[in-house]
Amino acid sequence: MFSLALWLGGLATIAPLMVLAWLLSLKLRNVSIIDTLWSVMFLLAASCYAIAGDSRSPRTLLVLVLVTLWAARLAIYIGWRNHGHGEDRRYQQIRARNNPGFEWKSLYLVFALQALLAWVISLPLLAAVHSTAPLGLLDAAGALLWAIGLYFEAVGDAQLARFKADPAQRGQVMDRGLWRYTRHPNYFGEFCLWWGYYLIALSAGGWWSLPAPLLMSLLLLKVSGVTLLEQDIAERRPSYREYVQRTSAFVPRPPRRLHSASGSRAS
Repeated sequence: MFSLALWLGGLATIAPLMVLAWLLSLKLRNVSIIDTLWSVMFLLAASCYAIAGDSRSPRTLLVLVLVTLWAARLAIYIGWRNHGHGEDRRYQQIRARNNPGFEWKSLYLVFALQALLAWVISLPLLAAVHSTAPLGLLDAAGALLWAIGLYFEAVGDAQLARFKADPAQRGQVMDRGLWRYTRHPNYFGEFCLWWGYYLIALSAGGWWSLPAPLLMSLLLLKVSGVTLLEQDIAERRPSYREYVQRTSAFVPRPPRRLHSASGSRAS
């Protein structure tokens, strides 16, 4: 059953964190800290739904464990990755487009917007933890899909981090490990995670939370994920064009074999 009051409670829980993060960004002159806090917002929302909803069902425990594992890993990884590197290039571009006054504009352009997105996308968590229905096959399927997603996200991030840490690979394109089968294993993993949460919500009767995974899929594929990341990467790394030709953009599959004028060669 959908509870508007409980859902609004999730927004009220997220909002103070975003205000504090915005104030910190003014001091640091770096709004990239929002990326580290993205997964934390979902953990706060899920905790709010579980506590205020007073549900102690096995599904509530399952969802809280899954969200905690995912949120902690992602926040720690992004915080470590971004430490000491200044503001992300994407946010620098947003800052340049919205100066003067970006410091104040960032409150709604970056922090409020991301809080609202996280709030909407948290709908499956609300549905799952607010139900007392027994666990079923859909819960198992959702947890399995979540595990596949976490694997692609965590392993893909770790492989890319090792690649970037090797000075010999500077300026090269990462096309090994999971990155051989998809250009964005971390985004594919995030996609699987949220559809896994939705299957668990669906098992709890939360069919109405469908806009959440649809919105996340749109963000990953067309807005802040694949499309945004690949806007100019081929200009900075010309070899990326060949990588695009042989490697799936999203769903993993074996790389294509490319053909040149002198004959075919393995990709």
